[in-house]
Amino acid sequence: MKGILVLLLAVTFVHALERGRDYEKDKVCKELANLGKDDFASLSMVLYSRKFPSGTFEQISHLVKEVVSLTETCCAEGADPDCYDRRTSALSARSCEKDSPFPVHPGTAECCTREGLERKLCMATLRHQPQEFPTYVEPTNDEICEAFRKDPKDFAEQFMYEYSINYGQAPLSLLVGYTKSYLSMVGSCCTSPNPTICFLKERRQMKHLSLLTTMSNRVCSQYAAYGKEKSRLSHLIKLAQKVPTAELEDVLPLAEEINTVLSKCCESTSEDCMAKELPEYTVKICDNLSTKDSKFKDCCLEKTPMDVFVCTYFMPAAPTPELPAIELPTNSDVCDKGNTKAIDQYTFELSRRTHLPEVFLSKILEPTLKSLAECCDSGDATGCMNAQGPQLKKELSSFIEKGQKLCADYSENTFTEYKKKLAEQLKAQLPDASAVELQGLIDKRSDFASKCCSINSPPLYCDSEIDVEMKNIL
Repeated sequence: MKGILVLLLAVTFVHALERGRDYEKDKVCKELANLGKDDFASLSMVLYSRKFPSGTFEQISHLVKEVVSLTETCCAEGADPDCYDRRTSALSARSCEKDSPFPVHPGTAECCTREGLERKLCMATLRHQPQEFPTYVEPTNDEICEAFRKDPKDFAEQFMYEYSINYGQAPLSLLVGYTKSYLSMVGSCCTSPNPTICFLKERRQMKHLSLLTTMSNRVCSQYAAYGKEKSRLSHLIKLAQKVPTAELEDVLPLAEEINTVLSKCCESTSEDCMAKELPEYTVKICDNLSTKDSKFKDCCLEKTPMDVFVCTYFMPAAPTPELPAIELPTNSDVCDKGNTKAIDQYTFELSRRTHLPEVFLSKILEPTLKSLAECCDSGDATGCMNAQGPQLKKELSSFIEKGQKLCADYSENTFTEYKKKLAEQLKAQLPDASAVELQGLIDKRSDFASKCCSINSPPLYCDSEIDVEMKNIL
């Protein structure tokens, strides 16, 4: 792992290449010397695949070659002092050409209207939205070894590209660590007398790192999509639904703790941030909730902290208990900007009473809480809330009812059983629809449910799809 730490120091070269300052040039040159050309190129492949997940392999490869060539030339002894700034400026300009061979970001055109350092800084801040549906499928052992033996370098580059574009929200340290470990496994096993046994043994040893990387990608994707505050409420909603018999005091610290872990680790270059923080978080989960719910108690009996985390992460929502109706908060506590207790209590109480996936509740809570905040900024907060309350409650109830119709029967049945019930329901609602029309509706609704009716549904995709489906609900 020490080698990985050395690799991570080179992350500064991304910013250096895009800013072109002398002190950053010195850092890049030192890292090139420390790493050597091959490791420097490998890190470049991971970094740029992660930064431009919609770029093709050819585009990323072209950019990496340019970066390595630029760094080698400008870091060579006796190189022209302005080589680095000149070449990085040329690279930036080339990115703005219509026939540029480099990967394109949706914000590139805006950056290209700027000049010089301002353009480089603009490009440095470009970020793609998280890839919420990874498509990477690991080939068979025979396919892996066939490709590796044919061209080891091309296999390594293709793997780093494919894995990094699919799991790019995982912390850089985990991506680098996992890809290096995986390629080491392939190199060992494809030259082994018995590759099958070798792969079995090596994958068992890599299980923890693999799981840590993919789960970090999941939770960091959501954090990137929601942002810090909305992510905090999202975790509160999920915990309230998983353990509706708990109290706010049991789950709120956990929601805040996981949010702190994500804010600290998702963009960290520390090699062990997630590896250290997630196990500590699982200890707190078990301390707070194992006595409150039998499913949490069972999860806490898993062998490793990572297994405990995975178990609790995928735990479905529990049945909603019979509780009295909840009212919108209307007191002055809502307007205390330094105190979120009233909003947290309302979010918790609504969530544990409502059988509806988190992506739906997060979506409707956002405008509801925004309206309450606007009342706080008015001259008469209490009067405003009393006046707005009935309409907000009506909109909230209507949204929840439609959402429950969209996801009805999904979590309680297998996918085949769910589609069968959905077909019966739609056929009854649309007796005049043709078989082709009905099948189209069934396929569309079931595809939506498979993606957006689970407790960990992807927020960016579902946000827009919920709007579409809500309009079509009968």
